[in-house]
Amino acid sequence: MPTPDSLTTAQHHDFDLEVVAGTWPADVSGEMLFSAPSLSGSLPYGIFDFGAMVRLSLTPGTHGAAADHFALRTSVIETPSRRLFAATPDAFTPGPLGYTSPFGPPNSANTAPLPWGDRLYATWDAGRPVELHPDTLEYVAEVGHIDSWGGPSMGGDTVLPFLFSSAHPVADPERHGLWTTKLEPVSTPTFGMQPSVVWWDRTGTEVKVWPLEGISFPGSTHTVSQTRDWVILCDSGNFKADAGEMFGGERTVTIDAEVPVWLLRKDDLLSRPSGTPVNPVSFRVSPPNGHFYARYDDSDGVSVVWEGMDLMDLALYLRPDDVDVHGNPVNPASVGLYNMAMAPETITEILFEPETGKVIEHGAFREDWTVNLQLSAMDWSLEGSSGPTLHHVSYQGMRPGRVTRRAAQLYEDRIDLSRLAEETPGYLVSFERGSMEPTARWEYPDTSELITSPTFAPRSPAPGHYDGGEPGGHDGYVVQPVISDDGFRVDLFDAAAVGSGPVASLKGTNRDRIPLVLHSAWMPTVTGLADADRLRFSDELTDDRMTALDDDQRRLVHRVAEELDAR
Repeated sequence: MPTPDSLTTAQHHDFDLEVVAGTWPADVSGEMLFSAPSLSGSLPYGIFDFGAMVRLSLTPGTHGAAADHFALRTSVIETPSRRLFAATPDAFTPGPLGYTSPFGPPNSANTAPLPWGDRLYATWDAGRPVELHPDTLEYVAEVGHIDSWGGPSMGGDTVLPFLFSSAHPVADPERHGLWTTKLEPVSTPTFGMQPSVVWWDRTGTEVKVWPLEGISFPGSTHTVSQTRDWVILCDSGNFKADAGEMFGGERTVTIDAEVPVWLLRKDDLLSRPSGTPVNPVSFRVSPPNGHFYARYDDSDGVSVVWEGMDLMDLALYLRPDDVDVHGNPVNPASVGLYNMAMAPETITEILFEPETGKVIEHGAFREDWTVNLQLSAMDWSLEGSSGPTLHHVSYQGMRPGRVTRRAAQLYEDRIDLSRLAEETPGYLVSFERGSMEPTARWEYPDTSELITSPTFAPRSPAPGHYDGGEPGGHDGYVVQPVISDDGFRVDLFDAAAVGSGPVASLKGTNRDRIPLVLHSAWMPTVTGLADADRLRFSDELTDDRMTALDDDQRRLVHRVAEELDAR
């Protein structure tokens, strides 16, 4: 089968898991968090749907589970956008890139969890980060008053502002702030998106924004990374909007073979007033990527793990009338999901030299089986990111049933159809940082299963802290979720010995299934909400922003604002 039907047919719900193999170690704790689109079936492309946060406790007997069970709990993220939609769904019109409405485009907040000390955020490429209560998972606030962002990216000054940003902001552990991006359409030097660097110090309700002078590009800034001294941005390259497709035509735009990368000194940015244009140090790298992660210690240069997405076009999605690469009608349960990779992926460790402009490849790995590089797990502590040892990656294998003939024809001059002949196993792989040589590999031969986003859980972390005993990614556990129509499973691996197989596995007590989840992250267990000055929905409401609304819609906006203010 191409992928489990449960990706779209299962519903998010609370349930408990139990140990079904091995022994659950006593020195793993904390919470594994997943971001997920709700996949309501209302949108042509499901990954734009409203978000939910899913939490799996790695400690038995917590969050209402029995003493020998593990709680999986899900909460729909009730942003102002989601509350307005729930009250008047007919006002929201579905399209290939999500909903439009007289209130503005909603913030779906559905892509990645961002734990940050005792605070938790949900992120998305087309909206501001959203803070959640780390214990109840309830909506708390959006980040940064829209006026401090310089207004919406496009689409007018509405109640729900459109902000084209990054799904992976990065928290600065020494400056105690958040680095992210804003994109705005420009016509010079060429038509495209102009990127800006955005900074939020998390103590207030405003951000600072610095546009990159004279730069435009056609893609997105899906990931932001950093070293001690540098912020790193790039054109992700694997998601490009096609205006013709948006107006009902066939897609003709393809992803790039190489992409630009920009480095900016943090101290230089922070010394400038918000709004001041800045000139980055520019590079070009191939292949394009969805995710990249820099070593925080930059004393020997800016070293980055580059998770290439060779021929992975995330703007392509499966339609009801599609056939797969072999001419078979696509599985109805796959409609609305993304077109999967059409070639093996390359993972690389790259050294950028800002002073010389050189790009030096330290190590790269790509073989026939490295297909559909899903996501990765690493030690996110300051010590672990400063001296990383292992980088753990999940590959989902070749899935021809999730590659459409439309996609194959669009890329016919760039793909090898013989690679799309049959389904291949998934793998969890540990790579040595620096050389990017695989040190361990575990195979998932059952292609009816789909491994998804793994995370690294440190061994015996101190209360309230991320770091474990020996930072770097080897001293702890890799938590590997497995989606299956036979029931959701979680495999736990010793991070230093992934090739030895799971030390324990969890499964729902009633063969419980889950739908598609995207990124995951680990955080320690936090019960309270941090005391902070936060933006309120009502703070941004002005008469001008509600000009296009009728009387009932205005009353609804004020009611939602009052409900949120009363919390």
